[in-house]
Amino acid sequence: MNSDFHYYATYCAAILAGYSHGEAQDIAYSDQLVDFCTRTLLIKLKAPSSAATTQLQLELMDARTDRIGLQDITRIWSSFHFLPGDLQATPPKRCSKRYKWKYRLICKPNGELLEPTVNLAKDKSLQAVGLAMHVLADTWAHQNFAGTPSLVINNTNQYFFELFEDGDGYREKKISFRHSVSAPDDLENSIYTNSLYTNSEKSIMNLGHGRAGHLPDFSFIRYKYLPAWGNYEEIIKDNPSDYWHAFTQMVYAMKYLRGGIESFETDRYDTEAVEPYREKIEGIIKKRQPDAADDWKALGKELSGSEPEPFDIERYQDEYTNAAENEKDGTFIGRFILAALAQKSMVTNRIYRSGSKLAGYSIDYQTKGFRGLEDFRRLIQNNGGGKQS
Repeated sequence: MNSDFHYYATYCAAILAGYSHGEAQDIAYSDQLVDFCTRTLLIKLKAPSSAATTQLQLELMDARTDRIGLQDITRIWSSFHFLPGDLQATPPKRCSKRYKWKYRLICKPNGELLEPTVNLAKDKSLQAVGLAMHVLADTWAHQNFAGTPSLVINNTNQYFFELFEDGDGYREKKISFRHSVSAPDDLENSIYTNSLYTNSEKSIMNLGHGRAGHLPDFSFIRYKYLPAWGNYEEIIKDNPSDYWHAFTQMVYAMKYLRGGIESFETDRYDTEAVEPYREKIEGIIKKRQPDAADDWKALGKELSGSEPEPFDIERYQDEYTNAAENEKDGTFIGRFILAALAQKSMVTNRIYRSGSKLAGYSIDYQTKGFRGLEDFRRLIQNNGGGKQS
């Protein structure tokens, strides 16, 4: 998803869930920060680099693609952008064990890790809420792709068609891809940018939805294609429907996190709270434009009576860098870092417990002592010694 949804749409959803303008602003900022919290930024802030929630293109180009390097990439992208839907999924017959583990990392909405992701934010900071909403929303946009480099999972072929509403049905238009990152997507002619094809299984070009370009991140688009893992079975991706479900599920989840609902259940959506604004929201989602930020921002002002401030990556950096060492965890960025470490730790642990080593190892420190990265010791201390793998 793009910043228009992760920032301004999340702000709108938080207001509808009952949060104040200031609280919704913090949640939206934290949601968007997931797409900016790189190791480059954390090193600049002298913050724990293990809390990275994304990677710059330059970082990926320099990333190792040996076992350790791939595990690091998988921990980041599977934890925050491509939450695995079913870690016990049955892959097609006659596949290798290596393929099986990658197949099980395919992202799906309402998967087994969604409930623990949301509950990690329960009774925690607003930063934890925003981070959880980013992960939740991306399960809808990024479904059918995996957060690990893999040609056999994430590749697509030339069978790519955009679907346009036409009466009671749809008309098709062939999608063309190009590889110039400097050229903007040509919406009028259905020409989009995607990653360069390479037959290397471990190439970062085959990470996530790179081979499908920006299509998963546009709320307005509908398309059909053949995923590499799909046995030549066509998938129709209806982003307007998926983004509507993501928005209404965020409202429901944040009502739970705020205390208005007793428990969180998957596949539930708060359409009642959204109903008075349904026409406007669906209009924004379906509007054919590369960036819907202005429309979501206007709706946010209508909902709260206050205009959400633009995202500024430097807004909280001085607070963190100027804080004493024992006070950093209480700053805005410090609370975000704790939430990121918790999410990455949980997802890594679940993948490891499924039998897969694709995200690395996870050790229960309560029984075997602390043997992890030093960055995670602050997470243990913050949790008061509670169990955290």
